[in-house]
Amino acid sequence: MENKVQLIAYTDRLTGNNINNLNELLKNKISGLFSGVHILPFYYPIDGSDAGFDPINHAQVDPRLGSWDNLKALGQETEIMADLIVNHVSAQSSEFEDVLSKGRDSVYWSMFLKETDVFPDGISDEQAQQIYRPRPGSCFTSKQLSTGEEINFWTTFTDNQIDINVESEAGREYLERVLQLFADNGVKIIRLDAAGYAIKRAGTSCFMTDEAFAFIDALSKRANELGMETVAEIHSHYKTQIDVAQKVNRVYDFALPPLILHSLFNKNVDALVSWLKIAPRNCLTVLDTHDGIGIIDAGPQGEKSGLLDVNEIDLLVETIHSNSKGQSRKATGSAASNVDLYQVNCTFYDALAGDDLQYLFARAIQFFSPGVPQVYYGGLFAMHNDISLLEKTNVGRDINRPYLSENIIERQLGNPVVRSLFKLIKLRNSSSAFDGEFTVTGEDGRLSLHWVNCISEAILHVDLINKKGTITMKEKNFEYSYDLTNICGD
Repeated sequence: MENKVQLIAYTDRLTGNNINNLNELLKNKISGLFSGVHILPFYYPIDGSDAGFDPINHAQVDPRLGSWDNLKALGQETEIMADLIVNHVSAQSSEFEDVLSKGRDSVYWSMFLKETDVFPDGISDEQAQQIYRPRPGSCFTSKQLSTGEEINFWTTFTDNQIDINVESEAGREYLERVLQLFADNGVKIIRLDAAGYAIKRAGTSCFMTDEAFAFIDALSKRANELGMETVAEIHSHYKTQIDVAQKVNRVYDFALPPLILHSLFNKNVDALVSWLKIAPRNCLTVLDTHDGIGIIDAGPQGEKSGLLDVNEIDLLVETIHSNSKGQSRKATGSAASNVDLYQVNCTFYDALAGDDLQYLFARAIQFFSPGVPQVYYGGLFAMHNDISLLEKTNVGRDINRPYLSENIIERQLGNPVVRSLFKLIKLRNSSSAFDGEFTVTGEDGRLSLHWVNCISEAILHVDLINKKGTITMKEKNFEYSYDLTNICGD
């Protein structure tokens, strides 16, 4: 994986069309910005109940987007990241429909995890309370077989997403088929979606069990054998992220977005500095994603203290709601059809009340933090919350999953904050300093992030109190400085 900025995007929602159009966009209007692209689920269907994360057929590119050949052609131009949806498949998949039809005689019977696989005698109230839940309600959904028998299947997220028994032969074969397809068609990086829930054990939280750690490790090694890197997608306590980072190629630094917001809101970088001193170096950084803004990753969990305390987390969430004029509140938690309660659904730009300078400060801090930066397509174009889409679908995450068009992109390309972000991306990509040694210093409202690699240096100074920020780039005997308040004019 190149240590340069990558794009995150839904093909259809960014381009209004298909993979070939995405290829053209990367070559033209946003050329020179990205070394790779994380294409969010492109499997059939892209418009299921969870925007592609509930595949009916994980092995088929949705025909509306193109084919595996189209993906392979794109992979010859740029690094491709794809989602391996480890934990579940759609209830409308041919495999699960075969189970409903044939019951225990189905060749796929063992592929799907049932309550009795983990709790042979049924689950007790005490055991149920131990289970870590990303959504309210039971982790099981009763499904009726053709015989009339009712079976409790594990459904960690929604009743349309049936959990895979990854320890079964059928489950392993299913994941292997998808891995092979990825390797054969130009995918270089795999995001292990919801991998922390993959293996459940009675008497545990059924999240990030020891067996799940071992499974992630083995799956990563298998992907490496096929020439691909892996990134574990896990929202949890920050110490869990540090542990997971030792077992996979890369993790996401999901603690970074809330800590940056906390710093900007309070004009105090102390918590951010503490985190950057210990954060995994083998990570990807994001500010916004298709899932919203993660909160749990910076907060406490049970008796474990967080990077922020409960009161700071509450203030952070309420400030986002205030800055977005209440729009994020309508899209978050039980206010809309959300599959999780640990994220705030809002564009990062609106979380900062559409303040251009604050947004550029946030992006600069992201780009100078350890890790490979990724920019979500909505954030790339500094999009506002899509309230119309939210009201149409009542899916909370849709507030930050807009459908763009050529006209919208053209309009946003003229936006000064978008042009400034493009300049920041090019600066981040231009220096080999980011492959060197990193140091962070800061206190109260002042922050300095410094990279040194032989004769190359990159330095970010931010003064949140006085609203000043500068970037200094050094190469051999040359030195260039950029004022974040006027970066496009430099």
